[in-house]
Amino acid sequence: MKKILSFDIGGTKIAFALVDEEGNLCSKPVKYSTPASKEAIEALLKKNIAQFEDEVDAVAIATAGTVNAENTHITGSVGNFPKGYGDIDFQSLSKKKVFVENDANAAAWAEFKVGNAKNMKNMVMLTLGTGVGVGIIVDGKLLKGKSGAAGETHFPIRFDNHRRCGCGNYDCLEVYMSGSALNLDAKEFYKDDNVTSYDIIKGLEKQDIKAVEVFERWQQMVCAGVRIFASIFDPEIVLLGGSMAQFINYEQMKKQVNETLVSAPIDLQKAALENDAGIIGGALLCAENIK
Repeated sequence: MKKILSFDIGGTKIAFALVDEEGNLCSKPVKYSTPASKEAIEALLKKNIAQFEDEVDAVAIATAGTVNAENTHITGSVGNFPKGYGDIDFQSLSKKKVFVENDANAAAWAEFKVGNAKNMKNMVMLTLGTGVGVGIIVDGKLLKGKSGAAGETHFPIRFDNHRRCGCGNYDCLEVYMSGSALNLDAKEFYKDDNVTSYDIIKGLEKQDIKAVEVFERWQQMVCAGVRIFASIFDPEIVLLGGSMAQFINYEQMKKQVNETLVSAPIDLQKAALENDAGIIGGALLCAENIK
């Protein structure tokens, strides 16, 4: 059975583990804070790859950013990464094959193969973090588009230039339904730049009226995002992942979405694999690629 050394590279942390071709973790994930320079990231990857290189068949990299059709390098949009990160030659880090895929695509593939979308043919996974990662499976195949950027949430949902998105445009869906969006909602509602999403979550746990109202406003935007993707792709299920997914009222949101869909009802659930989804999905895609 093939074994993959699989990395999940994010703007705040890098995690890796050994994974077999069936998606089983063969080692406990190891986590690092993401270094502040391209060179330090390369050194960290190279060091850990060298440690396990002789016992694996390939290396998988799940990372932010669009990835080319050949799964060899990043082609754009790497968010809050150090300057030059997108130019890393991942293949040069190992004598084994290195397979690169967008992290949201990898997470969706993991859920599709071994998670809460297993045995389904059409699904959408929305990862609610600093931004919004989107992975889409259509008729059992990962949807990537011509340049690897299918499923981006950089399209406007209002037109008053209220919020600047990280992509440079105004009022994209991402800047209203991400974890960062809740942070902005909190500051706007309380008219206090010191209030954060953490304060809202703490208030939510105590059923503070103001915190509940802020969270409900944000949750309605998540609901709108789910409705958009459900309407376009007609999936059997939409999964929510990322740090904010645990706070969603799934039954309420599923009811609201299905009341407004013109297509057949969808299921809506929290993703099953949580922080391991990128590692597992990257490994599964890599194993299929080297068969």
